[in-house]
Formats: sequence, C-alpha cells, structure tokens
Amino acid sequence: GQTFQVTSQEATKLSLAFSRPPLPSAEDCRKLSEDVQNAILAVATVYYWLPKGQGTTLRKMVRDATTEVVEGMIQLTDTILNAPVESLSQEQLISTGGVWEACEQVSNLPRGEYNQAAVVSALAACLGVVKDAVEEMEQALVEGQDPYGDIIEDEELGFRGNRDTYWSEADRQLLSSCMGLMKASKACLKKVLAAVKAHGKAESPEQIAQLDDLADIANEISPSVDELALSMYPPVNPLAVRLNAAKLASVLKKVLEIAKTSHVCPPSEEGWVQFLTGAVDHNMNKVKNFTQDQL
Repeated sequence: GQTFQVTSQEATKLSLAFSRPPLPSAEDCRKLSEDVQNAILAVATVYYWLPKGQGTTLRKMVRDATTEVVEGMIQLTDTILNAPVESLSQEQLISTGGVWEACEQVSNLPRGEYNQAAVVSALAACLGVVKDAVEEMEQALVEGQDPYGDIIEDEELGFRGNRDTYWSEADRQLLSSCMGLMKASKACLKKVLAAVKAHGKAESPEQIAQLDDLADIANEISPSVDELALSMYPPVNPLAVRLNAAKLASVLKKVLEIAKTSHVCPPSEEGWVQFLTGAVDHNMNKVKNFTQDQL
C-alpha cells in the first residue's frame, strides 16, 4: 500500500510541475522522470515479488491493479506533453485523479488469507452481475407483451404490432425455464460464495488451487447468463435459446462439480449441491422439451 501511495504522490508532483509557467529546468525534469520511473518500477516489483503459490486469483487482482496504475501514469504523461503550459488543465486533473484512484484501489485488495479473500471478492463480483441480469429479465417479462415498450415509441418506427417485438405464449413457456436456469445461476453463486466464506482455506497448495478453480469456472457464469438473456428477447429463435441454455447449464454443472469435490463443501454442504444440480437438470430438460420440434 505504501508503494502505491508514493506513486500517487509522484503523479501529483509531476502534474503540478507542468501546471503553470515557467517550465521545470532540464535538471528538474530529469529528477522528476527518475522519481516517476522508480515509483513505477516499485509498483511492478510488488506484483513480480508476489509468490505464485499465493494463488492465481490474487495475482490477477494485483496484476490488474498494477496495470491500472501504470496505464494511468502513461495517460497523465501524454496529457502533459500534449497540453499547453498555461494552467492546470481539466485533462491533467482527470488524469492525475485517475492515478490516485488506481493507487487507492490497492487498499481494497484482500488481506489475511489472501487467496481465499480474493476468491470471495471475485465470486461476490460475479454474483452482483448475475443478480442484475436476472432482475432485468424478470422486469422485462412482467411488464407486458412488449419488452421494447419503454424504449421504442409507436410513431418513431411505425411497426407497433410487429410480431418481432412481442413474446408469444409459446415463447413465454420456453423463457420461464430459461429464467429457472438464470435463477439457479444466482443461487449457485450465492451458495458457493457462502461455502468459500465458511470453509475456504488457503493453507496448502491443494486448497489454493481448488479456490482458483472455483473462481475460474465461476467467471464463466456471468457471460453465459448474458448470452442466454440476449437470446431471450424477441424475435425468439428457439434453437439459439436452447444452445445458450445448454451452455449455461454446462457451466453450472461444472461449478457444482468442482465445488462438491473441493474442501469448501464438507458433508454439511452436500444438500444444496444436490438440489441445485437437480434444478439445473430440470430446467434444461424443460427447455429441450419446448424446443424438440425445432430440431
């Protein structure tokens, strides 16, 4: 944290030095450049010194934080080079603030059992995205027959009543099973997150690897949910919906299998794993039945 704080201070010094005339001397420029370079090297060293044994999820978070700081400093430098030296420009303020914000994000990185906390953070982020997707689709389904009614005016395009903008009753029966899969995704992430919080450990290479595997496969849930949701809007192509539903079901089954065979799922957690596995199979079978005549 201290290393990143020094970097934000160097960004401020650099920005202020070029905020008004006169320009820094050649010697001052050399010293500023050297200080900035040393700060960036120190930030990069934090990442490279992080033992790989601490877990890939944690390393990715630190790498992303480091990248944001470096890219922010590059943007600030470019802004200074391209701006007239008259006053502290709005662009300089924004770029300097960007470096500060990137450096401050480090304070939010996991503490304690680092990789366990990193995986908790990653799972919570995935859960938040999936929750939003589920709520958005639920809202669209209950608002009426026209999911585009809030964004397209009748007089604007002149095709209100076009079947391509409505869900038929058959569409809605198919989509109810898709919603079942989306809700299972949310429940799956919620339960896995709780299990990692309650039982997750990062005391051995095997435990760390299991946590990383969970984070990796959980990261596939959100894009799979998004793809399914997009295919659910009219005009509905039942085969495309079936394909995307199958992709999501496959990811969920993998998550549940990895969780079941890991240390985060002792016997006390087996009940929800079995229940959600059954829920995924049940809803996927319904999707298959609704689309069978399309094959």
